[in-house]
Amino acid sequence: MVFTILAGTEALRTDRKQSLCNYSQFSRIPGGGGHLTEIDTSPLTRKLSAFVALSEVELAVLERLHQRRRVFRAGRDLIQQGQGEQAAYILASGWVCSYKIQPDGSRQIVDFQIPGDFLGLRSVLLKTSDHSVEPIVEIQAAEVLVSDLLTAFEQTPRLATAIFWAVSRDEAMVVEHLVGLGRRDADARMAHFLLELGARLALVGMGSKAGYACPLTQYHLADALGLSAVHVNRVLRKLREDALVTFRDGQVTFDNYDGLVALAEFDPAYLDQTGPLLK
Repeated sequence: MVFTILAGTEALRTDRKQSLCNYSQFSRIPGGGGHLTEIDTSPLTRKLSAFVALSEVELAVLERLHQRRRVFRAGRDLIQQGQGEQAAYILASGWVCSYKIQPDGSRQIVDFQIPGDFLGLRSVLLKTSDHSVEPIVEIQAAEVLVSDLLTAFEQTPRLATAIFWAVSRDEAMVVEHLVGLGRRDADARMAHFLLELGARLALVGMGSKAGYACPLTQYHLADALGLSAVHVNRVLRKLREDALVTFRDGQVTFDNYDGLVALAEFDPAYLDQTGPLLK
């Protein structure tokens, strides 16, 4: 696809300046030239900024993509498998899981989405959803129509490149999950999963090498990792007794981060971005 920058750049700048008045101001970015706004500090902006140094025009387009924000209750599908003509969403807060139901009624969780992730983006482009998306907790998500995306891509090709990077990163995670299910033992599979989640959350300012808040239950972990809930309990207990990681009361604590990395043979190269490649 050939992208062209439309002539409305100056108008977008004007809209951007106006929109800055609608948000409360935060502290300045060190070395930056302006005040932070809600879109500047949004999880999606943090995530995409790892790949592209976003301009005022690109931030204005992101702001427009966040306009139709809605609240969704936990446990009620946001997108259903086989559904057509649906929108995509940008997850602003909360956690969701994407999953497929098998003919026998069993569930395989494909992935968990955290703030800053797109929901149903591939399904919008393919016309029909190949999986369901369910909020794990109450969430806020911005509805994004395919026309919104195409307009954004046309206006800001650098932003389109950043979103393409984010989608490619998601695909790399699915590959790692497949390797985990097929080739890692249960301990390494769990360790790799918890480390990956930590790296993803750190990118959007919600985690660190010390740990992170996590609303997942042992049943979620079982459906994602191909284990029974009983087996999940045993694995978590073993990792805790080995003083590697503790998952208790909605909090993951890395007791020995390096030791957990060694156990999982975790290489974060598929997740890490050392700095914006496009400046």
